[in-house]
Amino acid sequence: MTPLARAQRQLTAHPLAADAALAAGVLLCMLAGSFVDPHGGHGVSWRIRTPDPLSLLLMTLGAAALVFRRRAPMAVLAVTGTVSVVESVTGDPRAPVAMSAVVALFTVAATTDRPTTWRAGLLTLTVLTGAAMLAGPLPWYAQENLGILAWTGIGATAGDAVRSRRAVVQAIRERAERAERTREEEARRRVAEERLRIARDLHDVVAHHIALVNVQAGVAAHVMDRRPDQAKEALAHVREASRSALNELRATVGLLRQSGDPEAPTEPAPGLDRLDELAGTFRSAGLQVEVARSDDGTALPAAVDLAAYRVIQEALTNVQKHAGPAARAEVSVVRVGPSLEVTVLDTGTDDGPRGPGPQQGGGHGLLGMRERVTALRGTLTTGPRFGGGFRVHAILPVRPRTADAKDPV
Repeated sequence: MTPLARAQRQLTAHPLAADAALAAGVLLCMLAGSFVDPHGGHGVSWRIRTPDPLSLLLMTLGAAALVFRRRAPMAVLAVTGTVSVVESVTGDPRAPVAMSAVVALFTVAATTDRPTTWRAGLLTLTVLTGAAMLAGPLPWYAQENLGILAWTGIGATAGDAVRSRRAVVQAIRERAERAERTREEEARRRVAEERLRIARDLHDVVAHHIALVNVQAGVAAHVMDRRPDQAKEALAHVREASRSALNELRATVGLLRQSGDPEAPTEPAPGLDRLDELAGTFRSAGLQVEVARSDDGTALPAAVDLAAYRVIQEALTNVQKHAGPAARAEVSVVRVGPSLEVTVLDTGTDDGPRGPGPQQGGGHGLLGMRERVTALRGTLTTGPRFGGGFRVHAILPVRPRTADAKDPV
């Protein structure tokens, strides 16, 4: 760091010391100016003379007031303006005491707003120039009087320019900080949404396959001694379900890999094209599942296709867990206008209506389905059926709402 930059940083860190240095510099300039004779025989000339005691006192008071220019700019302007008026009326030849008033006016303009600058500038200009022209020892058109008029105007204009520049820089800095905060908040929101989506996928995969493993393991334990062939078949289903769970978990967790990580997953996310396979896994577990579809040939967005598959998977898993293998489930997938309607019905247990469902327990199945459907601007309706059983109905938009409603299905 250069010595000049180091000194500038120290003065910025200690504003009172900076103002004291400025006041000393202004005092030196006023003392030097008091030795100038603007009316010499050959124009402006330098001559050794002793300033009047009153002028020396006024210059000292004006410079001393500048030490407090940042703390009380209006009061400092009043003090420096007063000593400048006194010098303009009494000084002959006149000392440049008005320099302190110009610096004070610059400070007011730089630290306040524009209306205050206009009022203070006009008042200072009028009082100083008027006193010098009307009550001073020189003619009203003297060069010194016009100089006071010009310097006060320059001080107010320069201070207003500095204030405007500071305001522009501050506005740019605030916009940059606000944009940075917005980017960070957007990034955090996207991360939270991605985490929630992955959590839903993990829940759907684990809940579905673990429920099948649990049912098949129970069947195997029940018939192990009396019907070993059926037990082996059940254990084979357990092995297949666990393999599928591991594969889907690997594909889902693989989404968290970095771009340079090896063995990134390439298997596409499941969709309705695997609905028959999904229903087959439940049938192999003893659940009667009927599937009806009227969406053949419909090209679905990837997010909608995955959401429909997960809703059916979670709904059938809930039937398996809460209604038991004796229940029957019906799955229907229908394209209605710009939407895809997915419905899963079950008949409940053999003893009557299903008891407390997942929405009344501690599970997150229905909550995950609702969040997944809501994220696609769809609607999910769940609840008990009249006469027993449970109903899950999801409406997923296939195309934007602004699309032409007459588009053929």
